[in-house]
Amino acid sequence: MLSHDRVWAAVDALAARHGMTASGLARKAGLDATSFNKSKRTSPEGRDRWPSTESIAKILRATGATLEDFLRLVEPGGSLRRSMVPLIGMTQAGSGKFFTDEGLPSNVPGWDEIDFPDFGQEKVFALEVTGDSMAPLYRDGDVLILSPTASIRKGDRVVVRTTTGEVLAKELRRRSAKSLELVSLNPEHEDRTIPTEEVAWVARIMWARQ
Repeated sequence: MLSHDRVWAAVDALAARHGMTASGLARKAGLDATSFNKSKRTSPEGRDRWPSTESIAKILRATGATLEDFLRLVEPGGSLRRSMVPLIGMTQAGSGKFFTDEGLPSNVPGWDEIDFPDFGQEKVFALEVTGDSMAPLYRDGDVLILSPTASIRKGDRVVVRTTTGEVLAKELRRRSAKSLELVSLNPEHEDRTIPTEEVAWVARIMWARQ
């Protein structure tokens, strides 16, 4: 299972493997040098803070490591668990028949599968990006690993399906009882505020295979 302590220990171990401190690794990846400071790993209230999937992706690119390499650092000496993850394209994702009310894959034909490291308790599925609406972060052919069961907070990148079948990838600005406020990942597309009653499901982007 991906625990808070083990994920941060893996960041430290990856830095050490390449002869760097955590701050040096952050700089090499193009992040703020304080991104991985010990003080940033918990909030002032004592809540756990996790490294974002985007920051992990950047340190993997900067070091040439793979996600599998990183997960082996999370669970040193353990076997790397893998699972078959349901995969669907963006066009099909607009159809409600492929999902339960909770945003999980329904048991209907049309889903494919990909092999991917196990995300533990979180339920996930994969979405293949089509078109350029998510550029420059996600491009045509990229595969996003999504979890409708993972908690989301301000700043998380999410995929939202509306009750009309629209599928959007945005950054969460604010979530209230009345609406979702979303920031566009593409400067050519507008930010959106979607009333809660028009949201079919929202899933956090856990990883991107690019």
